[in-house]
Amino acid sequence: MDDYVPISALNDFVFCPYSLYLHSVYMEAEGELYKAEPQAGGQTAHKGVDQKSGSTGAGDIFALPVYCEALGIAGKLDLYRKNSCSLVERKFRLRQIYRGQLYQIWGEYFCLLEMGYEVRSLSFYEISTNKTVPLELPGKAEFEELREFVERFRRYDPASDNESPNPNKCAHCIYAALCDKTEADNVYT
Repeated sequence: MDDYVPISALNDFVFCPYSLYLHSVYMEAEGELYKAEPQAGGQTAHKGVDQKSGSTGAGDIFALPVYCEALGIAGKLDLYRKNSCSLVERKFRLRQIYRGQLYQIWGEYFCLLEMGYEVRSLSFYEISTNKTVPLELPGKAEFEELREFVERFRRYDPASDNESPNPNKCAHCIYAALCDKTEADNVYT
């Protein structure tokens, strides 16, 4: 499974492929070098998942390892509720749903289907507001869109990345100060 694309990386790749490359370069470094408030919120969101707590439902499964041969992706989903056959992705704060977040939950959904699980509903759960945001189940068109995106991910070469930096994204990138493609600093310093 070493050649599987991590589901957790899909959202980051949509944000900025080069930032995902920087993450792989700096992931062994001290967290204080690059982590900011959004990552602290993300760690809070996943604390309950990692500790397999945060719900008292008898059929709730946290941090379930999943994979999908057809897409070449693997990871761990946040929460699968066996009793209602629902997949829940936990986020600390969810002001807007971005395409990368959809790719992440779609990937988890297609993994579960391929693994033989029944999934009747998808949702995001926003921890900071205790709000659930239901989503439509993806179909064939979304599967194909995700498949093409994963292929683009596989072909990405940071050495030939000629994309112009997006100042809006750079301002919210925790790697801005470490990035050789921008002079911008992030809003978290």
